[in-house]
Amino acid sequence: MSVDVMTRPAVLILLGPPGAGKGTQARLLQDRFGLVQLSTGDLLRAAVAAGTAAGKQAKAVMDAGGLVSDEIVIAILSDRMRDEDCRNGVILDGFPRTTVQAEALDGLLASTGQRINAAISLEVDDSAMVERISGRSTCAGCGEGYHDTFKPPQDGNRCVKCGSTELTRRADDRAETVASRLEAYHAQTAPLIAYYEAAGVLRSINAMAQIDKVSGDMTEVVETILN
Repeated sequence: MSVDVMTRPAVLILLGPPGAGKGTQARLLQDRFGLVQLSTGDLLRAAVAAGTAAGKQAKAVMDAGGLVSDEIVIAILSDRMRDEDCRNGVILDGFPRTTVQAEALDGLLASTGQRINAAISLEVDDSAMVERISGRSTCAGCGEGYHDTFKPPQDGNRCVKCGSTELTRRADDRAETVASRLEAYHAQTAPLIAYYEAAGVLRSINAMAQIDKVSGDMTEVVETILN
């Protein structure tokens, strides 16, 4: 006897540029609803470490300096979604990135009687995002995080937690690098926004609000979907 699609594990997609808070919000949803956050990088590393058939294929490609194909990623995702901890549903973070991948994902889900329940887009203001990310620094002594505007260190360069004066910045947090990454994201993701809007599953969240506000909005969306 067939099982109604609504009884199948939920599948949520998080869309948003680097720094929009996808990881933070995914973890909060994971804790609240028992969903499992799945990111492409983590999936690949786990599959390679486990030595699965798809993991071995991915390792061979990566060892040769190539890009892992969509087919291999889909195979790894398919394997992972069958694990017991995914029975309540999953949050896909960083996949799909293109409409070709979105179509492949739809095919995978159709084969198991599932579907995309929602593609949640974390909307940001690019200029504000550049300031938010490029102003970040980290204490080399204890790992405490700082921001030039929102959480400056003591006396300009001293960690209030351990007293170290050695603060570091990630190379990819430079303003020009952040702007370039945002531009690439919008160019790559714009078709996905249209794709999921046409499918009737797109939900948009203002990610420039405070974390608690964003979390509340996300929770409201997910509760509506799951109920």
